[in-house]
Formats: sequence, C-alpha cells, structure tokens
Amino acid sequence: MSLTGAIVLYTVLWFLVLFVLLPIGQKSQADVGEVMPGTPAGAPHEPKLKKKALWATLIAALIWAVIAFVIMADIITRADLEAWTR
Repeated sequence: MSLTGAIVLYTVLWFLVLFVLLPIGQKSQADVGEVMPGTPAGAPHEPKLKKKALWATLIAALIWAVIAFVIMADIITRADLEAWTR
C-alpha cells in the first residue's frame, strides 16, 4: 500500500465513522424545549462534535490498522478478489 493509498483509506474511514457517530445520543431542540429563533426544531441541541471527532479518529485508526495489516501481509490479494468475481 502506498502512502497516498493509506491516507485516502484513513480519510474515507474517518468520514464514514464520523457520519455513523453523528446521530448517536442526539437530542433535538424540540426534545429539549429550547428552540433557537431562526433554526428548525429538529436541529441538534448539543452536537458534541469534538467528542465525536475524537471517537471517529480512534475508531477509524483501529479499522485502518486492521485493513492495512490485511493488505500489507497479503492475506487478501487482488488475485483473490478477481477469483471471487468469477
């Protein structure tokens, strides 16, 4: 795996994990009863983005490490993937 490939893989994993984490534990402004003027009632009350970004970083690093190991140890190769499609 090249350096560019590793960076792209980590970036894709990070955003995927972040988007999975965003709705977890979320309460809307309507649920809390504090709707700010000019915002929809379904807008998040406290998104806690720093905490979720930190969790996304840690989880994406773990997933990336597993995938990078599988790729660099040749556990699954391109030839294996081509054989599965036949």
